[in-house]
Amino acid sequence: MIKKLSIVSLVLLITLPLTAQRIYNIMTYGAKGDGKTNDAPAIQKAIDACSKSGGGRVLVPSGHVFVASPFNLKSGIDLHVEAGAKLLANPDEKAYTKSAFRQNPGEGTIWIGGENIRDVSITGLGEIDGNGISFMGKELDDSYELKPFNILDPRPHVLTIVGGKNIRIRDVRIGNSAYWTVHLAGCNDVVINGITLLNSLKVRNSDGIDVDHSKNVRISDCYIESGDDCICLKNRREYEEFGCCENITVTNCTMTSRSCAIKIGSENMDTIRQVVFNNCIIKNSNRGVGIQNRDEGVVHDVIFSNMIVEGHLFSDVWWGKAEPIYVTAYRRAKINHKDANWRFPKGATEGRVGMVYNISFSNIKCIGENGIYVSGESAGKIVNISFDNVDVQLNKTTNIPGGVYDRRPANVEGFVKGRTSAFYFDQAQNIRLRNCSVQWGNNRPEYFAHAAEAHGVDSFTVFNLEGGAAFPQLPPVNK
Repeated sequence: MIKKLSIVSLVLLITLPLTAQRIYNIMTYGAKGDGKTNDAPAIQKAIDACSKSGGGRVLVPSGHVFVASPFNLKSGIDLHVEAGAKLLANPDEKAYTKSAFRQNPGEGTIWIGGENIRDVSITGLGEIDGNGISFMGKELDDSYELKPFNILDPRPHVLTIVGGKNIRIRDVRIGNSAYWTVHLAGCNDVVINGITLLNSLKVRNSDGIDVDHSKNVRISDCYIESGDDCICLKNRREYEEFGCCENITVTNCTMTSRSCAIKIGSENMDTIRQVVFNNCIIKNSNRGVGIQNRDEGVVHDVIFSNMIVEGHLFSDVWWGKAEPIYVTAYRRAKINHKDANWRFPKGATEGRVGMVYNISFSNIKCIGENGIYVSGESAGKIVNISFDNVDVQLNKTTNIPGGVYDRRPANVEGFVKGRTSAFYFDQAQNIRLRNCSVQWGNNRPEYFAHAAEAHGVDSFTVFNLEGGAAFPQLPPVNK
């Protein structure tokens, strides 16, 4: 029997979907979208009206390029960039006046910002373009020169959210950044899903996603190319009131970097813990997975699993020497640099380094020009590191000299010349290899060495390690 609906019910069924979300088209508020006019005032008006009315969708419509100076997100809005629409950062350096790191002006400015906001999403199949090349100096072989500045570095970060709650970023194309692309400082409950993040591989400091003092962050199904780190977890001093960085998951992402595709550190003045990276592919990167502790904070309970890591050597402009996996703990170097006062605790001229412990690597295929490197300033700084079903394939594929490990920025020698072994351990405790393998390619320079090499390691356990030295006549090493 078919139940008849009343006229009133039919009206409700028709009207409810239309009133579910209010639309605030930025062109209604004066945006031109002609690729020349500064549309930031109109965008801000639409955002303010949307938030003030209780929330809704701020629409960036298709078929237009909206040039914009800095503007701020507000609570309750969905900034929706339609397919075929582009938000483009104003190339005028004078438009950027707000530091991305509060009282520290030497590390870029804010383009799209938001502070203490909640229930905010950035969606759509359109493009958010940081216009990064406009802020660069001369193009070099593998990088761009950085323009000099006096106090404020005007290079804009694309998106900076401080103290955000319930933040969602989905599907958009975002990038071409002059500095960091997505910076989450002190945020809680964040989902980043399905975005394409493309930065120039020649732009230094062009991180992809930086998770800074943030909690309960889920990143999945993203494609990221970045000159600097693709995904980085850290605890900067400028935002220390937000506490530790914890409960972070990263899954199903593909990344390429000239620095380190997945990094924890180097800035870490608090604690980074309860972190899982799973089902990721790293291609053609200078360093694959890196834990780079340089401050008093600690890193513990981190899992890396089900990954393919491909590394190649690049010039010394970029940190790293093609290490597929890299775990180090050294005090930060004393430096005479624009941001030196922000690298150490207040009033201190020298720092200390915290522990890195309970770190697991499993089911990882490493292919490249260098081996896995684990090193601390003392054996008690790196503890309980396990490698289970980790396969390392080594072959020389570039003309860049190898036989070097990179410990920058540390208070010891930055570049360490030595043999390239598939697994190289220096000053650590409780290192375990289980069901791992080593293969050497046809191009074997003289510095290629052992399957595993250990110096100053307390408790080194090996079970079922397949493969031998690059040159079988080499004597075994375990000091």
